[in-house]
Amino acid sequence: MCIADPTPDPLFTQQTITRRMGKFTLHSRPYTLVLRHVFTIASGSRSTTPVVLVRLDYDGVSGYGEASMPPYLGESHESVMAFLSKVDLRDFDDPFQTAAILAHIDGLSERDTAAKAALDIALHDLLGKLMGQPWHRIWGYDPTKAPHTSFTIGIDTAEVVRKKVAEAAPYQILKVKLGLDTDKMMIETIREVTDKPLCADINQGWKNRDAALDMAHWLAERGVVFLEQPMPKTQIDDNAWLTERSPIPTVADEAVQRLADVRRAWGAYSGINIKLMKCTGLREAHQMAELARALDMKVMLGCMTETSCAISAAAQLAPAVDWADLDGALLIDNDVFRGMEIAAGRVVPPNAPGIGVSVR
Repeated sequence: MCIADPTPDPLFTQQTITRRMGKFTLHSRPYTLVLRHVFTIASGSRSTTPVVLVRLDYDGVSGYGEASMPPYLGESHESVMAFLSKVDLRDFDDPFQTAAILAHIDGLSERDTAAKAALDIALHDLLGKLMGQPWHRIWGYDPTKAPHTSFTIGIDTAEVVRKKVAEAAPYQILKVKLGLDTDKMMIETIREVTDKPLCADINQGWKNRDAALDMAHWLAERGVVFLEQPMPKTQIDDNAWLTERSPIPTVADEAVQRLADVRRAWGAYSGINIKLMKCTGLREAHQMAELARALDMKVMLGCMTETSCAISAAAQLAPAVDWADLDGALLIDNDVFRGMEIAAGRVVPPNAPGIGVSVR
């Protein structure tokens, strides 16, 4: 049932769908993020990212969430809003029935992971507020253990790359997008202006394992600390071959979407990259991190281009990982939330209940 929103909220005044579901009320609206620079990776370029903002209300308390849809996820404003229209929480009286609620939501479709993540994040924000604690504290993590976040340098001309590196001055590690025939130019250009450690995200751009190994050695000699998804996820044996011989760790990104993928990545990669939009949110992300640790794998925490809502949610897990790439909100011009901060390049999870965000 659609109703008028009884609680004024500057985020949910236009294009908003509001539905009451028993003790819960869900608000959702499409939004478009505008990137500061055209964002280019091995598979293409874009200057905007569609998102859907959500708010979940229960007993006078609200939790915020977000679905961010880069092209490769295959989701859109329309698909997320359609998924949210199918959600009905009238059978749940208690928001602390987290496992049952999220299992119900997950069972509504096979995919729609970003749409599911929006609800998961909002539910965690709501629960944290009801408990009066941030999630990193509920999970028992020390926020001072959070790593530095990398700052992403997309594929571009040498002139623009130098400009991006200058903008990234506060950050202690840079993430460089590779996977095209400009790989060496990108690294050499960056090395002209900084000697900061680098991580290389190939986005499945390398196809030949021998050439990939040669590049791994070349990159290691130039201060690259790991390779993210070097070859297509379908080339399982080639990725495993490369991991065994590479002088630096390999990290699965596109090859690891959800919890079941972690076990399959063991032996083929040195570690995994967890992203909330791929794995349906915080509950499964936490499970993935725990399983990866049990398998003695490295853990990276990544993001899409997102507002500070989803970034602050991911930051709750940051103290539990080896590497963080939580710069998504820094790459956009129209963030509508305040939340996670960066201090001297290090992730600072918000010290506020839930995921710790407020509306700008």
